[in-house]
Amino acid sequence: MRVLMFGWEFPPKIYGGLAVASYGITKGLSLQPDMQTIFCLPKPTGDEEKFLKIVGMNQVPIVYRDYDYDYVKRQLPSYMTPEDYYNYRNHIYADFSYMNTNHMGCMEFAGGYPGNLHDEINNFSIIAGVVARSEQFDVIHAHDWLTYPAGVHAKMVSGKPLCIHVHATDFDRSRGKVNPTVYGIEKDGMDNADCIMCVSELTRQTVINEYHQDPRKCFAMHNAVYPLSQDLLDIPRPDHSKEKIVTFLGRITMQKGPEYFVEAAALVLKRTHNIRFCMAGSGDMMEAMIDLVAQRGIADRFHFPGFQRGRQVYECYKNSDVFVMPSVSEPFGIAPLEAMQCGTPSIISKQSGCGEILEKVIKVDYWDIHAMADAIYSICTNPSLFKYLQEEGIKEVNEITWEKVGLRIRRLYDQLVR
Repeated sequence: MRVLMFGWEFPPKIYGGLAVASYGITKGLSLQPDMQTIFCLPKPTGDEEKFLKIVGMNQVPIVYRDYDYDYVKRQLPSYMTPEDYYNYRNHIYADFSYMNTNHMGCMEFAGGYPGNLHDEINNFSIIAGVVARSEQFDVIHAHDWLTYPAGVHAKMVSGKPLCIHVHATDFDRSRGKVNPTVYGIEKDGMDNADCIMCVSELTRQTVINEYHQDPRKCFAMHNAVYPLSQDLLDIPRPDHSKEKIVTFLGRITMQKGPEYFVEAAALVLKRTHNIRFCMAGSGDMMEAMIDLVAQRGIADRFHFPGFQRGRQVYECYKNSDVFVMPSVSEPFGIAPLEAMQCGTPSIISKQSGCGEILEKVIKVDYWDIHAMADAIYSICTNPSLFKYLQEEGIKEVNEITWEKVGLRIRRLYDQLVR
């Protein structure tokens, strides 16, 4: 089976959980010998792993250019061949000469989330029409609202069934202050989808109730984690017998509830002074959180190391005695699973999708800063509780694998194709 998949992020370029989930899903699918994935990205780095076919949408021509083979080969990155270029060029379906293209007849992408994001989403969907006419595939899979228009276009062109993957909705990102343009894109993608995969039952209910979708085509498809490499497993856990470290790691935005972490920290520090708090990440609320920490008089116990990437993330987990995810609305939340892999007990909000599959964690309402403070204090001061959550957490998370997710997704593909 061949899947035409549209995504906005993929490692090694990681902006958030979307890249991690896209990698996990495609890697899990790749373990099935008859499964092939064509993954379309706005602007690949060229360093993506080779277990799937990467299509750089910035290398797909939409305006005809007549160049010889050797010239085309010199212009293309290693993951794309001149044969690919000519194949796409021969399936240009309209006159796009009025578009802003480069000398190869391709559109440039900034990558990530630029100020003209909606223009890039539209351009991505135009190019999807060329790719869908050029490639052979059985099913279409589009990740998050950014690629839903591309998925819908590919379905219209090919007549193949469309799966969309809801990693978050605008209700999650905006605390209910929904952007009508984004909502419209999400709703259109869902209306046109034959199958809607949601990262949790929490998200599935949002899709059914807020986007008015048929429950029969909506499925909870929880995320997972990959086993840690030996290199990451070997990162030492420092001795924190004198001082404990409690960590928030993620985007510092209203969706993630960083202010509740700060308020809980202030309550904990009224009981003991032997705990430090770390808020790792970046986001539009970072300055406000620094101000709030100062207002609460706990700046001497608080650290803001900034955005963490790659190995730094796991060093941060390993250097922590407690990981806290106080999200106001978290469709899934892979971070607690990663922390548990590193042997760090986790506290998560009851408004988190991952709580549907995790038992060896402490769950509190995001707004209940007293319960959150009690949980933090208990883990930091009770070695038996720490040890229990550490050991049982590792066992639990080791059973949550992308290979199992890939098999569940494949069953849905098979149903659609039949």
